[in-house]
Amino acid sequence: MIEFVLFLGLCFVLGGLAVASNPSPYGVVGLVVAAFAGCGWLVGLGVCFVSLVLVMVYLGRVLVVFVYSVSL
Repeated sequence: MIEFVLFLGLCFVLGGLAVASNPSPYGVVGLVVAAFAGCGWLVGLGVCFVSLVLVMVYLGRVLVVFVYSVSL
């Protein structure tokens, strides 16, 4: 289990680096990867409700902004 949590932590850091290094709207893909890795990390730690709230609120907003910016 500890390897899985460490792998999700690595994915979280790499997703954050992808967002920081890519200024185009397609850098949102790194943000989505980082958010899902963070949610998986929280589930691994036993905080399922916070993970669900993060997915529903944060990623829903990010995907709406992504679709808006790509459509422009």
